[in-house]
Amino acid sequence: MDETTENAGKLSSQKNVAASGHNHHNRYKYLSNYGAGKRFLFFASCFGFYALVAATYAWFVFPPHIGRTDHVSSSSLGCREDNEGSWSIGVFYGDSPFSLKPIETINVWRNESGAWPVANPVITCASFTNAGLPSNFVADPFLYVQGDTLYLFFETKSPITMQGDIGVAKSIDKGATWEPLGIALDEAWHLSFPFVFNYNGEIYMMPESNEIGQLNLYRAVNFPLSWKLEKVVLKKPLVDSTLIHHEGIYWLFGSDHSSFGAKKNGQLEIWYSSSPLGTWKPHKKNPIYNGNRSVGARNGGRAFLYDGNLYRVGQDCGENYGKKIRVFKIEVLSKEEYREVEVPFSFEASRKGKNSWNGVRQHHYDVKQLSSGEFIGLVDGDRVTSGDLFHRVILGYASLAAAISVVILLGFLLGVVNCIVPSTWCMNYYAGKRTDALLNLETAGLFSEKLRRIGSRLNRVPPFLRGFVKPNSSMGKFTLGVIVLVGLLLTCVGVRYIYGGSGAVEPYPFKGHLSQFTLATMTYDARLWNLKMYVKRYSRCPSVKEIVVIWNKGPPPELTELDSAVPVRIRVQKQNSLNNRFEIDPLIKTRAVLELDDDIMMPCDDIEKGFRVWREHPEKLVGFYPRFVDQTMTYSAEKFARSHKGYNMILTGAAFMDVRFAFDMYQSDKAKLGREFVDEQFNCEDILLNFLYANASGSGKAVEYVRPSLVTIDTSKFSGVAISGNTNQHYRKRSKCLRRFSDLYGSLADRRWEFGGRKDGWDL
Repeated sequence: MDETTENAGKLSSQKNVAASGHNHHNRYKYLSNYGAGKRFLFFASCFGFYALVAATYAWFVFPPHIGRTDHVSSSSLGCREDNEGSWSIGVFYGDSPFSLKPIETINVWRNESGAWPVANPVITCASFTNAGLPSNFVADPFLYVQGDTLYLFFETKSPITMQGDIGVAKSIDKGATWEPLGIALDEAWHLSFPFVFNYNGEIYMMPESNEIGQLNLYRAVNFPLSWKLEKVVLKKPLVDSTLIHHEGIYWLFGSDHSSFGAKKNGQLEIWYSSSPLGTWKPHKKNPIYNGNRSVGARNGGRAFLYDGNLYRVGQDCGENYGKKIRVFKIEVLSKEEYREVEVPFSFEASRKGKNSWNGVRQHHYDVKQLSSGEFIGLVDGDRVTSGDLFHRVILGYASLAAAISVVILLGFLLGVVNCIVPSTWCMNYYAGKRTDALLNLETAGLFSEKLRRIGSRLNRVPPFLRGFVKPNSSMGKFTLGVIVLVGLLLTCVGVRYIYGGSGAVEPYPFKGHLSQFTLATMTYDARLWNLKMYVKRYSRCPSVKEIVVIWNKGPPPELTELDSAVPVRIRVQKQNSLNNRFEIDPLIKTRAVLELDDDIMMPCDDIEKGFRVWREHPEKLVGFYPRFVDQTMTYSAEKFARSHKGYNMILTGAAFMDVRFAFDMYQSDKAKLGREFVDEQFNCEDILLNFLYANASGSGKAVEYVRPSLVTIDTSKFSGVAISGNTNQHYRKRSKCLRRFSDLYGSLADRRWEFGGRKDGWDL
């Protein structure tokens, strides 16, 4: 009986232990599920908050087209960001190959494309894409001249095959306007550097095809779009090869980067033959170059003859591929010797950096003399470095990964995240009850023991970190706040790199052309600090040609005080009058003038949008601040126009206009009484111009609105020197002007143009 009792006691004890273990297991399971839910809510909240901030940041800062290389349809395949760059082609003119100036300096106007003047680049990815030939970029231009007709052959990067094809365009106006003709050569491999030349009455092309390990020569069957493979020139993967005909011998210059010990972009070889069809023999001094990439060894275009001297064009690849063009005078070229010396050569450098089409690099130059005796040069340029896209994507995702790490760290400090390795891997208590498939990894061997030790150490990290940061203390809350801000900053940096494009502001072409405008602002000595910020900012907008400062009062600043990327001209006025804003100025060379107050700071992309709209509507005032005037003739802010769902006036403190039409009209006898009233009130010059435009347009629309981005800033609110500082008094004066100008020039109240009336969507 004692034995039975003892056995019963043991059995009861075992049951109690089992029950206790089972209850503990259930409690652990409950707590685990509770902890998992808590962790899920924490991470969902954090990542949701970060995602909301990132989306808001992107919406505020990045217009939809940023990162595109041109303004093309969003459904188009072309003009996508490419890791090789965003190359485009510009045209230059001059009296010699060493004194060429960009087309915008010679003031070529084209009415049909609203280009007054035409500006570089003249051929872009958009030129081909909008012609139904998708292209990511265009580069390596080679010119072929037939009488007064110019043909341009170049590499065009297909966004479909992601390889280079040879495109061709035609110009009949000396290179100002180019008509895309199509793809001249398309092979199953990458093509570039289409060296085109004449030989024995035939036209040949020798493009780079190093991808297949040989240099091919093609003959034109039906120029310029049909070509036939004539011969394999060399069974070598030469890059950027060009021919020189000198003293009865043909010389082939090219780089073979596949040969043993060859320095990429720092190697050059020469071959010679009695005919461009071969047979070719290597020069005794080969390789001519094999070293520093910055010396200009790799060819950068066609060699040319000038004043009896022979010149070779090379490209400096020191800092980055295709950084700049170098020109070398060939002093000795024979079968035994070769010697060249570098000569001074440079194009007019832009200070706009990425905002200029060739602000970062240019690597190809082809020059020809026209029948007029004038020289024309075609140059390719880029606003980003090679590999820029890959670099930004890597940095972007690295930043996002760091932001995720910050969230995990925050979870540690708040006690939400308690371990990294599952506790069942590190505790022996439930060793007999685990059914996880990963149990197979936990043998009695060395691996299992090391795994337990690592997991145990990792599990000590959260308590260790929390020992330094106490969330209930002021310092702890501050530390946690800083960590959250760091995570937000990393998230925004990641979005900036991935979504924000190269950071370049690009102009919007109209009918295949780009153009430029003059920026004008009126100011005086008390606002010099505004002017310095203004000039530094807007001089770097892509389409700004010149800045005219209308100086109304006080001693003007020295030009050296202004940090400008374009010429600045200070026009000192004899009288302090707001009418000076629209004074006739024969020194302005562009048709478009942007009158922009010196206290308005808006993104260059907004400016470029406004300019694009004005080029389509040059007879109108195109601006960023709409107003609506009703029968009461009471001046009101933009909110009033929004409530009436329309506008009939644009403030000229930020507006594009035709310099001849607007200024002549403002200074006419018809506007004399209005100008006198402006001087009397020292206000309303913008209102007067709106009335004059409305008068001139008859019943037609006289104004166009372009909505500025949310980051536009009015710095007058910080300076205290604006004439509109007292808003109520300012509005009373302007209401008085409305009534006076209505008596003189007729009412605006019968006009109202709705927001969102244009297809571009920029007037919402």
